[in-house]
Amino acid sequence: MSKKHSVLYAHISLLLVNIIYGANYTIAKGIMPDIVKPSGFIMIRVLGATSLFWLVQRAFKEIPQRKDMHKFAIAGLFGVASNQLLFFNGLNLTSPLNAAIIMTTAPILVLLISFFFGIERLSVKRISGMVLGLIGSMLLIRNSIGDQSLVTSWEGDLMIFFNALSYSIYLVYVRPLMKKYKPITVITWVFTFGLIFVLPFGWHQMMEVQWSVIGRKEWLSIGFVVLFTTFLTYLLNVFALKTVRSSVASIYIYLQPIIALMFSFIFYWYQVYDNIQPTISLLKVVCALMIFTGVYLVSARPKTTT
Repeated sequence: MSKKHSVLYAHISLLLVNIIYGANYTIAKGIMPDIVKPSGFIMIRVLGATSLFWLVQRAFKEIPQRKDMHKFAIAGLFGVASNQLLFFNGLNLTSPLNAAIIMTTAPILVLLISFFFGIERLSVKRISGMVLGLIGSMLLIRNSIGDQSLVTSWEGDLMIFFNALSYSIYLVYVRPLMKKYKPITVITWVFTFGLIFVLPFGWHQMMEVQWSVIGRKEWLSIGFVVLFTTFLTYLLNVFALKTVRSSVASIYIYLQPIIALMFSFIFYWYQVYDNIQPTISLLKVVCALMIFTGVYLVSARPKTTT
């Protein structure tokens, strides 16, 4: 495969990943908490995806060194357990649009964490971007405190923010493991440890699910979250990051609020889910613009001097 085609396929992969993520905000929320509670949903998601990853991993037969197992455990804690539990429990309380907007702070948080670990340098432009983006996120959360529509809640928005923080820690922490082992090996072991951490929180709720009364729509929703939102997106991300830089991949996160809003209106219009009520306001638009601008400033590489 030529380099030109590899780059093209990488961008197509990233586009598909973010379309799936954008749709997931509405699809996952649509069956919570009546069909399955948030932590139980994560238990199903991680259990299903981990099983699929192990099936793929068997073809590579790479076994990590014992001295690195604690690193996989820490990555599983932040990249799977706390990240996903916070996300679904937060999404259960707030709107898909709010969640998608707040999630775009991830590149800002990655830079901030990378700075503390001595990986990245800060500049006036990047500091301005971090401040602007974080203010936009906090304004959105603060606005939800006075929202009486029951569509959003500040608790849910705050969980989404800490979910983004947890995943950002994972992205920084997992990079050395990605350099040492095959990507499928890293993902498989990260999810394996993540499953162990999720077990105490999600097992009981998963057992409460009334599987015999779940309809076709609910099965399709669960299948979408396990097969597409988790298994496929991780594989596509791995494929894309072999060709393009992580900074390029992070730009695609801008699409998620737009796609999330679009799917919210589509599912609301066709009455697919009873608990979906898309809302948009001037403040949400302003907060989104602040975050987008902040991410743009943060993504700019600092100039080097010779």
